[in-house]
Amino acid sequence: MSTDTTAATTDQDHEAAAPLPTHVRVLVVGAGFAGLGTAIKLDEDGVTDFVVLDKGHGVGGTWRDNTYPGAACDVPSQLYSFSFAPNPDWTRSFSTQPEIHAYLERTAREAGVLDRFRFGVTVQDAAWDEADRVWHVSTDAGDVTADVMVTGSGGLSEPRLPDIEGIDSFEGEVFHSARWDHDADLRGKRVAVIGTGASAIQIVPQLARTVGHLDVYQRTAPWVVPRQDRKYSWVERQALRHVPGLQRLYRLGVFLARETYVPAFTVQPDIAKPAELMARANIRKGISDPDLQARVTPDFKLGCKRVLISNEYYPALAQDHVDLVTDRIARVTPTGIVTADGTERPVDVLVVATGFHTTDQPIAHHLKGRGGRTLADVWREQGMTAYKGTTIAGFPNLFQLVGPNTGLGHSSMVFVIESQIRYVRGALATMSEQGLATVEPRPEVQRRWNSRLQRRMERTVWHQGGCASWYLDEHGRNTTLWPRSLLTLRAQLARFDRDAYVVTTTPQEETAA
Repeated sequence: MSTDTTAATTDQDHEAAAPLPTHVRVLVVGAGFAGLGTAIKLDEDGVTDFVVLDKGHGVGGTWRDNTYPGAACDVPSQLYSFSFAPNPDWTRSFSTQPEIHAYLERTAREAGVLDRFRFGVTVQDAAWDEADRVWHVSTDAGDVTADVMVTGSGGLSEPRLPDIEGIDSFEGEVFHSARWDHDADLRGKRVAVIGTGASAIQIVPQLARTVGHLDVYQRTAPWVVPRQDRKYSWVERQALRHVPGLQRLYRLGVFLARETYVPAFTVQPDIAKPAELMARANIRKGISDPDLQARVTPDFKLGCKRVLISNEYYPALAQDHVDLVTDRIARVTPTGIVTADGTERPVDVLVVATGFHTTDQPIAHHLKGRGGRTLADVWREQGMTAYKGTTIAGFPNLFQLVGPNTGLGHSSMVFVIESQIRYVRGALATMSEQGLATVEPRPEVQRRWNSRLQRRMERTVWHQGGCASWYLDEHGRNTTLWPRSLLTLRAQLARFDRDAYVVTTTPQEETAA
């Protein structure tokens, strides 16, 4: 890390020591892209009475916490930044975790909003007070009330641990990819990686360089296409920094290119056939053994599960000291892993790369709306739904960034986050201009929105592609992804539609009326 990053961390530690305010206009949960972007835009709008809480020690969210070997973004660098804070310093076309984290730290520092961040603070409970029309928020650093809550804790914030018999009895080192133990010395050891998702295919090639033996446990083979990654030349970097408009034009080109993937995902899966052929060629290029080729070839259509990108994953699996294990894990013993066929493989270190809670967001268990019901209870009955992925009936003055059905299978979540932030800003402006105390989506409007969305979802590759993925909830509904173009989502969130909401007025407005 640069000296600038060290200085930023010191500033953030200083802010963490500041006491919580007793009341704020807006309370934001999470200091990743969503929380930071909200803070910057609130400040620009003159809404300075806010606080951002995060259990970690600094900005960054996912990109602060995921520091495993090989951690990098699957979205091109030029698209993976705020539109209002372009980064001319990317060193390559697909940026790495340290670069993204440094970008977020620098952006926060330059925006001048860190004085309203409180780090090392865990939100324990948040309950809506109908009488006082505020959110009562309990944290491990004290209590605070807020007129409005914005949650930006993200869908990739809470690691999901596998439910495997005996895993607690394992005597070696064990850790999740999102909580990497950098003190663990893996050189020459027998290491097992459980999972073959986005994190695992970045981790496996790195581990294969140093460990004595590596077992990779695969439940379902993913589609992996080549990673078109390269370093930017000095000339390119200078041009992006100094030629007016070039970086924004580059960003637009990447965005439009990514939007061409939408029909294959959401209209007709067969459109993705050329990409599937490219993925098959990627297998043949990295693996010569026909049996191993067969075991890493998926049996579903490309796009049904998250499409991964790597040039190193298949060659890593083909190495002599790496074994791909496709038999189901039966149990973990103190010294190894036993598969369903009875084979026990000795293990010194166990790396769990099994993803995150996405269709069961942990924060939902801590948000209590009208009548004291938690959001988790509501979603357990009706599924994980929201109006425009952002507001929820029964939860006044609550805005969720990266909420239900706002995820993507092809482009940058930063675009979604900025679209939602614009909607939140519109809501706050409307509340201020019209003297509104509360806004809450009408239940029938929310139901219609989600009914149309799920009908649209039926023809997508996520439903028609022949797989079961983490995109789907326990009822088989895709409550994770957005089934149309990003331009459509941006248009839907372009303005706050007051008529879709039940509103109450402030005491001053009531008196005036």
